[in-house]
Amino acid sequence: MPAVLPENVEPYRGISSKAYEHPADRAATAALKAIPMLDTIVRKLVEWRYERALRQFYLGNSVKVSAQQLPELFSAHAAVTRVLDMPETYDLYVTTPVRGGAQAIGSGKPMIVFDSLLLQRLGPPEQRVVLAHELGHILSDHVLYMTALDILLSVGNGLPFFLGIPFRAIKAVLLEWYRAAELSCDRAATLAVRDPRIVCRTLMVTAAGLPVDEVDLDGFMAQALEYERWDDPADRVRRFFNEIGQNRTYAVTRVSEVMKWVQGGEYDRIVRGEYPTRDQRAGVREEAGDAMEFYAERFRTIFREAGDNVTGLGSQVGGLAEQLGDWIKARRGGP
Repeated sequence: MPAVLPENVEPYRGISSKAYEHPADRAATAALKAIPMLDTIVRKLVEWRYERALRQFYLGNSVKVSAQQLPELFSAHAAVTRVLDMPETYDLYVTTPVRGGAQAIGSGKPMIVFDSLLLQRLGPPEQRVVLAHELGHILSDHVLYMTALDILLSVGNGLPFFLGIPFRAIKAVLLEWYRAAELSCDRAATLAVRDPRIVCRTLMVTAAGLPVDEVDLDGFMAQALEYERWDDPADRVRRFFNEIGQNRTYAVTRVSEVMKWVQGGEYDRIVRGEYPTRDQRAGVREEAGDAMEFYAERFRTIFREAGDNVTGLGSQVGGLAEQLGDWIKARRGGP
């Protein structure tokens, strides 16, 4: 399939990350924002302990992209930065290895790191997908909570509470959130390149580890449909537990989520200019209040599919969501 980018994509002026965020991402992020002082603590840790060291590392051990260094990639980075109307420009480095193929790093002044091996496997349109995906993380301030997850996990499972947080519940939500954050940024990338097929091709390449011209998108889309329609309830429960411990959603699931979002009409509405902007502030408390029900229903649904044999287990997992919800309500100061 030829890789073709639309001509003259107009910027989404002042677009808010709320326009493209997945509901799970939105709910979990709101729950995290309800944690007293967490933002302040994590931002300082990122700024002083992690961000400066990482910036020095990549400056000394990778290639910084510029108008003279990898100029085509530099131009692509500038283009998607313009289309998503990012508040500023961000340094871009190429090196290897990079976990996940690319990462947005840093909270005070984020930067993007692109794996050179992945770069070689992708065509220019797919490279823009990766860049736009990482810019989506920055626009959503995901980098902050990625660091929060690392900090909380480093404490270990032995502590029931950390900084007043019910540890097991927040750990489960953070892992779920991180996977949902990937779904959100696939949407941001779709908006930037204006073609969901390019996003799906990119996910296919990351799953296969092969150059884009050696794999077939139609076959991968059929594979995604086969995975989604797998109808054995017991297998779906096992899949749930396989996925729940992962920090990334499976590529075929991400393909399905992109297509559902496009087919649902949200993509077209945003392209028409109907989207929230950054000067419109959402109600964080209202979104945090929705988090408990979102995750409780997420867990209940999978266990309903399996039937009565796992009812007890479902109650235990649902209890984690309810524990988190009770804790959020207490922090909000009301029901």
